[in-house]
Amino acid sequence: MPSLSSSPRQLHFGIFLFSIGYHPGAWRLAGVDPKASHDPAFIASIARKAEDAKFDFFFLGDALATSAEQQYVFPSQTVRLEPFTMLGYVAAHTQRIGLIATANTTYADPYHIARQTASLDHLSGGRLAWNVVTGADERAAKNFSRDHHWDNSRRYDCAEELVEVVSKLWDSWEDDALIGDQDAGLLVDPAKLHAIEHQGHFFRVKGPLNVARPPQGQIPLVNAGTSPRSRAFGAAHSTVVFAGVPTFEAAQGFYREIKAGAVAGGRAADEVSVLPGLVPYIGRTSEEAYALYQRLSALIAAKLDTAALERDLGVPLAGLSGEDLFPAFDEADPAFALARLFITQARQLNRTDTPTVRHVFEYAIARGRGHFLAIGSAEEVADTIQHWFEHGAADGFNICPPHLPAGLDDFVELVLPILRARGLFREDYSGSTFGAHFGRTDKPANRFEGVRTADAEFGRITETHHRVV
Repeated sequence: MPSLSSSPRQLHFGIFLFSIGYHPGAWRLAGVDPKASHDPAFIASIARKAEDAKFDFFFLGDALATSAEQQYVFPSQTVRLEPFTMLGYVAAHTQRIGLIATANTTYADPYHIARQTASLDHLSGGRLAWNVVTGADERAAKNFSRDHHWDNSRRYDCAEELVEVVSKLWDSWEDDALIGDQDAGLLVDPAKLHAIEHQGHFFRVKGPLNVARPPQGQIPLVNAGTSPRSRAFGAAHSTVVFAGVPTFEAAQGFYREIKAGAVAGGRAADEVSVLPGLVPYIGRTSEEAYALYQRLSALIAAKLDTAALERDLGVPLAGLSGEDLFPAFDEADPAFALARLFITQARQLNRTDTPTVRHVFEYAIARGRGHFLAIGSAEEVADTIQHWFEHGAADGFNICPPHLPAGLDDFVELVLPILRARGLFREDYSGSTFGAHFGRTDKPANRFEGVRTADAEFGRITETHHRVV
């Protein structure tokens, strides 16, 4: 067992809600309600469990397209509630935990996003963060009256401008603009309400916003970095950067890149927290944990597709059945790097030196977006978390329980006490806003403060007329 940490840093944890579990077989577990993702009582109960455990945030992803076929490979993406609506409900049932809502910049207008985010920050008492995504699913274009999904460069050009406009709209009200002076007959101080007059390549927005400045001033941004543009965006702008990294070595490389990018852009390295996704399979013993993974994998509804597996891995599989041993290949050849990862994981997860084709296929489905699968006893999972945290791979983790609610219960009841005993995780919240959970204590200055506008002059004339009358 590792010794108590001497680091002043502490882990950050969030719960990433994937329907009733990250594993694609979770919805078929005996006793599980497959429709629980649309049950408000279930959703609120997960958020409250995470808050009781002092997690930093409750995170909702989003998708703008679906199909019946998707249920076989990623069922939690097949059907889901709209995140801002759901988080409005969660905000009313929680008090301290941060809330992350996803909004896709490729298919949105900045004024709408500014209103939604500012409103929810007010309703939650400053607990919101915005997960900025540009969308990788080409099917979404057809749902938004477009013939084609934009390429990565165009999507990020648009995203960067849209975020700039939203940020200006948040600032279009100074903090004390809403004065409510009943004697003077002034609800709003005209001198402190600003048109932003944005003229850009994608957007033309006059402003101001019709929602007062958010309690956090500037709502923290979150993003998941995969492409070079998204990584650069995260390093420059985000409070939290998520990562789908399947190995410790990949996590270290990603962590170094984000931190170096932040410093190069004039930020302190600790202004951005890197949180890889972690899928914990936990047992009272190591054997129990592996049995859980194998039991869930047996429930995968997807039919074995050796052709797709062969395309992904480059290993010939024609004529093989699921029960055949996965064929040998040159594991030292860089061309088979992904196949080497898959076969290594299949060996470990199934406790065998000779995994079958089906074992590799099950891992391909279970890994979903490529998050790291931590499997073992509570002590072993805690050891893994501490190792990543103390060796430059993570500032914490975006927890994706393989099944819910029991997967979250196991993490909270078995793993967190170990990490707390090692001094690695908080006993209680020290703040009440999303920013405070990540060390932001000062409200950002308003870019328009002290700027005199035409609206202010109009307001002065109106006020004078009102008083004279």
